[in-house]
Amino acid sequence: MSFPRCALLWARLPAGRGAGSRAATCSALRASVGSFPGAPGRVPCLAASSSASGGSKAPNTSLFVPLTVKPQGPSADGDVGAELTRPLDKNEVKKILDKFYKRQEIQKLSADYGLDARLFHQAFISFRNYIMQSHSLDVDIHIVLNDICFSAAHVDDLFPFFLRHAKQIFPVLECKEDLRKISDLRIPPNWYPEARAIQRKIIFHSGPTNSGKTYHAIQRYLSAKSGVYCGPLKLLAHEIFEKSNAAGVPCDLVTGEERQTAELEGKQATHVSCTVEMCSVTTPYEVAVIDEIQMIRDLGRGWAWTRALLGLCAEEVHLCGESAAIDLVAELLYTTGEEVEVHKYERLTPISMLDHALESLDNLQPGDCIVCFSKNDIYSVSRQIEIRGLESAVIYGSLPPGTKLAQARKFNDPDDPCKILVATDAIGMGLNLSIRRIIFYSLIKPSINEKGEKELEPITTSQALQIAGRAGRFSSHFKEGQVTTMHREDLALLKEILNRPVDPIQAAGLHPTAEQIEMFAYHLPETTLSNLIDIFVDFAQVDGQYFVCNMDDFKFSAELIQHIPLSLRVRYVFCTAPINKKQPFVCSSLLQFARQYSRNEPLTFAWLRRYIKWPLLPPKNIKDLMDLEAVHDVFDLYLWLSYRFMDMFPDSNLVRGLQKELDAIIQDGVHNITKLIKISESRKLLNLEILPLGNQSHLSGTLKSPAKRTRGTKSTGGKATEPLSPSAKDLPLASRLVQQGLLTADMLKQLQKEWLTQRPELGKEKAGTRRKKKDPNSD
Repeated sequence: MSFPRCALLWARLPAGRGAGSRAATCSALRASVGSFPGAPGRVPCLAASSSASGGSKAPNTSLFVPLTVKPQGPSADGDVGAELTRPLDKNEVKKILDKFYKRQEIQKLSADYGLDARLFHQAFISFRNYIMQSHSLDVDIHIVLNDICFSAAHVDDLFPFFLRHAKQIFPVLECKEDLRKISDLRIPPNWYPEARAIQRKIIFHSGPTNSGKTYHAIQRYLSAKSGVYCGPLKLLAHEIFEKSNAAGVPCDLVTGEERQTAELEGKQATHVSCTVEMCSVTTPYEVAVIDEIQMIRDLGRGWAWTRALLGLCAEEVHLCGESAAIDLVAELLYTTGEEVEVHKYERLTPISMLDHALESLDNLQPGDCIVCFSKNDIYSVSRQIEIRGLESAVIYGSLPPGTKLAQARKFNDPDDPCKILVATDAIGMGLNLSIRRIIFYSLIKPSINEKGEKELEPITTSQALQIAGRAGRFSSHFKEGQVTTMHREDLALLKEILNRPVDPIQAAGLHPTAEQIEMFAYHLPETTLSNLIDIFVDFAQVDGQYFVCNMDDFKFSAELIQHIPLSLRVRYVFCTAPINKKQPFVCSSLLQFARQYSRNEPLTFAWLRRYIKWPLLPPKNIKDLMDLEAVHDVFDLYLWLSYRFMDMFPDSNLVRGLQKELDAIIQDGVHNITKLIKISESRKLLNLEILPLGNQSHLSGTLKSPAKRTRGTKSTGGKATEPLSPSAKDLPLASRLVQQGLLTADMLKQLQKEWLTQRPELGKEKAGTRRKKKDPNSD
């Protein structure tokens, strides 16, 4: 209120400065500034009730992060409230506020407006600090406080001002209903009007692995006038892209990091093979194929299959996957008026469960694949196989696609001496492998539950069947597959897992769109993107057939780049970039890319080379190999962003060439992986058992920067050499052999056991000596 208006009101007051005149001032000012929502006066205010919940679940108020409301400084017009009444006694005001806080009626009324006990307490602390620390208050609240001091008003009259302040620090309270409408995910089919405008024919090809279900769908795809293939992996998208063009059907390739066109001059082909996240839901096709439809239940990526299933504009939609998804797919499409035609297939080649475990790597045979669920097991098994004079191929998830294919070709080649494969469940899809026997090294696999927590649980029946089904494939050299375990105690559990029925899939994943997040941000402009996601998921309403996918990776990226000034849409895109948050170098690269973008500085080829310190040398140990894999992921990140921000990431073709060079370096490293494991084991033994504790830092210090680890000095012949400890010549013979990678700890134990067996008297003498000396190094 302006000062002239205040003066005018003051002039109209009766003579005298008693309580009555002050009450009249308060009433006049209330009339002039208007009433507060739901609280025109004290009595109506206390009787008000809010229907903000609208029958929906109560929000999780722990997600509401309070904003800071700064106390008012000195006003240019002076303290108008003090001039109209008198300066406030801060001690009296504090007593009034404490009384207000303790009023049960106020607490109940606050709850009606969405302020539970936690929010009420936070809002009151902020409100009290604002009142007590402000040099001058607004005229209306100043007069009300003054009236309460003279008993001309009730302490409850503070509530409208308290509520106004609470809505300033918790803006969610002001727009809860709007937020609920924005986050209403209950009718996903309505998000795709183009698909709803046509009557689609849905064919579900159901069957186990190696049953020909995908083959029949692809044949229909190739015979159509136009088509789209949606696969779960880049490898599968590449395979269909090559197969289609080889069959004389021009086909384009679209993945997050790559675009290839079959036609000259970049003209769009009639067919496209893509990863499922990249499929278009507005382009019309005659035939669409959605592979591995059971991944619609995936806690992280399930939304992509839901979007493809409900949104693809195709006259025929062919689904390939497990029978466990049939009922859910039929239920989802019932709401669209589309019926599902089911074609069931049987496995083309037999597969049998063996009655005995492998128990020892000495029993390995050509065509065996040992499946591990950790890199440590991969390295350990590979090393033990090499000790036995055998050669093995290695495949795990973080390897580049080119390296995976190279290892698969090596294993499949009948003329190559490599006849054993050591792999993770990365072989479950996307690779054609000539496997005779699947051997589960373990049945425990780390997983992430719906709360984003890591769990160690036995593999599911679906996972076991997917992996076991890779044995004895129709197109391989082996026409019959076998399955067993490495350890005898796991055999019964594997049989139980494989004999369980596959549980039907209960729900399909959903994911908020950029537009929905932008609308949330419009209502909550001061809220961080990570907090917006939390509030969105909490407010989201979904039907029983759907769930909101886990967004921890998105939130991780959002928090990582929160301090960088970016527009909301750009920030959202950066946060959807696929990164491995377990790789520090990849995470720091996302941060650096975002920082460069915010400065409007293009990330050129020359800049990227300097950033990764190219050229990189071949790996000298396992840590170096892992660092090269991280650099490959950084190239992927650059290429992914280059298709979203072409002007800021302009050199995608040059970076792709660099990535191919790096892929070749990694392939050489994986080809010599047993040598890298051997060196890494020797370094580990050196660090832990030989060097004094105080001397370990100089070795670990060399393993900090990926670039430093891979940019060593070159020796003659261009090969990197391993530095030896200055005191290596003074070490015992066994330790020197271990350091040089010629012996392992297991081999030492075996030699000792054989020696003691041949010389029992010596064994007894040594045992007695150990008991007398009690020296930990005596053996």
